[in-house]
Amino acid sequence: MKQTRHSFLKSQGYTSINLKKTGTNHYQIKAILNDIEGLFILDTGASNTCADLTQTEKFKLISENSEIKASSATNLMQETKISKKNKLQVGKWNSKSCSVVLFDMNHINTALNERKIQKVDGIIGADTLKKGKAFIDYEKNRLYLKL
Repeated sequence: MKQTRHSFLKSQGYTSINLKKTGTNHYQIKAILNDIEGLFILDTGASNTCADLTQTEKFKLISENSEIKASSATNLMQETKISKKNKLQVGKWNSKSCSVVLFDMNHINTALNERKIQKVDGIIGADTLKKGKAFIDYEKNRLYLKL
């Protein structure tokens, strides 16, 4: 009997999380940051996990100024803040000490809104994906993280 990717990764201690593909071909994912659920974009090209600066209170983020500059394909470099030692949960996977970069995501949410796509609270970036030893199954729209 042939083993599927899903059953193999499960046997290796991975948990799977369904991804929602948007009209812009981004993946959205629900995550829990400091015990508060939010909607995030999964972005393998983003170096850091981020949250919208306007969501600081919602997610109980304690921040300080950061040397990191944020930029994207749609916006110039901008100032950021950083919040350290946060709890992040994606599906059954969790990290008890996650840093989150905070910046104004208005340009991202405006672009999503123009396409009638729900606004997001932040971005799950490569730092979290690396920490979770992530596999993305693009065929099945699933993210796998090692428990």
